[in-house]
Amino acid sequence: MMISATPGLALNQSTSQGKHPVVIVHGFKDTSRKMQQMAACLRREGWTVYTPTLTPSFGQVGLDDLAGQLSVFINATFKPGEKFDLIGFSMGGLVCRYYLQRMDGLSRVGRFITLGAPHHGSLWACFVANPGCRQMRPGSDFLNDLNGDIGTLGTIDFTSIWTPLDLIILPSYSSHTTVGREIKLWIPLHPLLVWSPLCIRNVVSLLR
Repeated sequence: MMISATPGLALNQSTSQGKHPVVIVHGFKDTSRKMQQMAACLRREGWTVYTPTLTPSFGQVGLDDLAGQLSVFINATFKPGEKFDLIGFSMGGLVCRYYLQRMDGLSRVGRFITLGAPHHGSLWACFVANPGCRQMRPGSDFLNDLNGDIGTLGTIDFTSIWTPLDLIILPSYSSHTTVGREIKLWIPLHPLLVWSPLCIRNVVSLLR
């Protein structure tokens, strides 16, 4: 397993006054490349942005293992006690939740945004039998454990952004949560949540 940051990132770039650095976590079968358009937009607005690649991302390992990689990356990138904001796309939202809820990440994060995350699972995961996909099935032990104390996310600034037109997160309202705020955007395809100017504008507004 390997964690890498996207080549060419300005890892020592100073953060603009009043803005936490941002970590964006990719989704299923993705790498950090998927997140570069959003990252570039945030950098133009003055944020320092990190986009780690967590591997393997096709469900070959559990999401808890990927969260462990995320924790290693965060500990290597930030000073102890340094605050940052966290964005998780799709499966990456669940990886982030495990880091936050089970690895003491809540004490490190100021704002947490999920984009089309299957908080209650996706039926598509029932067609793949590997460890990560089993964890993303509706009613899995992994999801029941995280959702059993989802209220802890209410201790930070948490937002779930999702589209009712999602055909990857089935049913789409699996991205609905009972804590934090919710933003529904009528974006036609799941991947467009990371590329849509409308979604990116909402992310910028939330991070401000």
